[in-house]
Amino acid sequence: MRSAQQILAESAVIAVVGASRDPSKAAHRVPAEMQRYGWRIIPVNPTADELFGEPVYRSLADIPHPVDLVDVFRPAEQAVQVVRDAVAIGAPAVWLQLGIVSPQARLIAEQAGLDYVENRCLIVERAAAGLTRLG
Repeated sequence: MRSAQQILAESAVIAVVGASRDPSKAAHRVPAEMQRYGWRIIPVNPTADELFGEPVYRSLADIPHPVDLVDVFRPAEQAVQVVRDAVAIGAPAVWLQLGIVSPQARLIAEQAGLDYVENRCLIVERAAAGLTRLG
């Protein structure tokens, strides 16, 4: 299994499940910052049409191209289904944001061979490693 920093270094396209329109929420600030540092953000939200200058998809299954990482901003009890959906689309890695922990989601990811991170923040890990996808 790759480390959190390896996952970020090797990912270019991040699907963000639970991306928010509200700039005061981490589910908006975190993907916006990752985008500023060069990652392509694909927002997944059932109620928005566009976020971060990208079209919003209602589900992971609706995304018409591969993603490198599924980032989860949903409650832990919903993480299990998100991980199942990530497995179904062939995503190589799943990341549950800070404060989200799910032993069942971890088991599903590991059994499917996905890299898995939980209870960690993308922007904290990006900053700690000094990572950027900008040329």
